[in-house]
Amino acid sequence: MPVDQSAVNRERLAGEFVRLCETDSPSRREGRIAALLKETFRQLGADEIIEDDSGAVTGSDTGNLFIRFRGTTGAAPLFFNCHMDTVEPASGVKVRRDGDLFTSAGDTVLGSDDKSGIAALIETMRVMGEKNIPHGPLEIILTTCEEIGLLGAKALDPAMIRAGFGYALDSTGFGTVILGAPASNRFTVTVCGTAAHAGLHPEQGISAILLAAEALSQAPRGRVDEASSINFGTINGGSATNIVPEKVTIRGEVRSHSEETLDELTEQIRTIFLRTVAAWRDPTGKARGVPQVDFTVEPDFPRMHLAETDPVVTRLLQAAASIGLEMTSDIAGGGSDANIFNGYGLPTAIIATGMTHVHSTDEQVNLEDMVNLTRLLIALAAQPK
Repeated sequence: MPVDQSAVNRERLAGEFVRLCETDSPSRREGRIAALLKETFRQLGADEIIEDDSGAVTGSDTGNLFIRFRGTTGAAPLFFNCHMDTVEPASGVKVRRDGDLFTSAGDTVLGSDDKSGIAALIETMRVMGEKNIPHGPLEIILTTCEEIGLLGAKALDPAMIRAGFGYALDSTGFGTVILGAPASNRFTVTVCGTAAHAGLHPEQGISAILLAAEALSQAPRGRVDEASSINFGTINGGSATNIVPEKVTIRGEVRSHSEETLDELTEQIRTIFLRTVAAWRDPTGKARGVPQVDFTVEPDFPRMHLAETDPVVTRLLQAAASIGLEMTSDIAGGGSDANIFNGYGLPTAIIATGMTHVHSTDEQVNLEDMVNLTRLLIALAAQPK
């Protein structure tokens, strides 16, 4: 059912967005926003509101929320997903409004990532209730700790999700559907040498820093190809300037839209560190011990890949066309809850919400985009099949 802009209460939507943004919810401290959302959706007539026990795994002060509306038609059930957490700095958020543009009034993020999506979902349910718009079963999944590793989505029980497909409202720009995102591996390299006094007996030491630097100089990094990247993100080691450094720990990630390339690049990095340490030779014969290296890998999130012909995408494009919205498709370079849901076997497309300059104090969003996002969500929910 096409919904024109007049059906959406712009100022109500704006007020809801401000209320959400000014309710602090940094990762692992989403309890306040979760309580607000449970009460809001209760007032909107949700048939079920369930908080899972994922907080025991994620460390959050709340679990993920599953909010269900039974619907009034026999259309296939679908879900919408947003995350409740925001990146830091996120305490004491105050919103500045200039016409239709929302920004942070201070030195915090705004929180449009991902509260622009949540505000549009709330207005969607309000409009459908006011206008008695028929719709199939709807499920709203609000996760925790997305910004620190998709932890809430990883910790939920996918059997809790009744719908077979859905949409994550979590991307910058507007009028865009994200069809693909890379898989990612996180790795930790620990290089161990031997400590010694750097002035009295440097020959007895083995510098873990120098060994790590030698391996890093040989390792691929940055943009490896059009579909893959490698980043060495942190390095920690040494204890004092007068001690030959005994240990260095390096943490990084490999991303690729090809699972095969992901594995190959991860193995290449491991091989370089192992080979560098194995090739070490004691130049003086006085070193105490031999160096060692430990390389561990943790799969971070699976690849996401959808085609424009997939039903979850064609449904979206049909809904957009019904309200005169032109959609373009894109491929993302980062991971989101949608990667996890697709990994569960639940086709999930990502819809851009209008937010820009996210993860910075320059973050902003335009009310017009949130209005049109609401119209799009209503059109999706109201589709007869």
